[in-house]
Amino acid sequence: MHAGEGRQLASKLAKTAALRAHPRLAPHIPPTRIYSRGNLAAMLRTHGMVVMKPVRGAGGRGVIKVARERGRYSYTYYTAVRRFNTLDGLVKGLRTLTRGRPYIIQKGIRLATIGGKPIDYRVKYVKEGASWHIRAMVGRLARRGLFVTNLCRGGSIMTAARGISRSISPKLVSRKKREMRELTRLGTGVLENRFPGIGQLGFDYGIDRGGKIWIFEVNTRPQ
Repeated sequence: MHAGEGRQLASKLAKTAALRAHPRLAPHIPPTRIYSRGNLAAMLRTHGMVVMKPVRGAGGRGVIKVARERGRYSYTYYTAVRRFNTLDGLVKGLRTLTRGRPYIIQKGIRLATIGGKPIDYRVKYVKEGASWHIRAMVGRLARRGLFVTNLCRGGSIMTAARGISRSISPKLVSRKKREMRELTRLGTGVLENRFPGIGQLGFDYGIDRGGKIWIFEVNTRPQ
């Protein structure tokens, strides 16, 4: 592992740990661990479905969905699905995708959808002078057949209000937007303490089918 990858791995896990240490934020953070065969096996036993993300990289590149169902395994990479009878087969198959790069594993969240396509949200938070302001709050709808929503993967963009209204309920728009603003404010306080000097943040949120908000990632260099 190169020094840069080590630093990035440390900062990804350090960000998660810092947020998880806050009692109000902790319930909104999916369990996250470093990728290893043992960690993958344990998380699949517990959660059934997980998402693997490269430590380096943005825009949904290299993200892999992995599932365990009735003792069999599968992964989804972009639109390709491969199935395996054993954990060893799965791990060997994943090796061709990860190519030795460090990955993290996160509990998979079954996102609310619009027309069968998952939607997530990006909140861009920018510091101007001494105070922070929300610059954007948008919904990102995945392209058909894909489970990642990032725009460079062909997803489409809409207002957060429209996304919440169409995927969950028009009645929940103001409450869910308020929750995302509150989590953004709390999360920024935690991260500013831990990483002084940050000036802009991109919070990636998902809302699951039960209406619960999850914090997937906080980017310190948001696109």
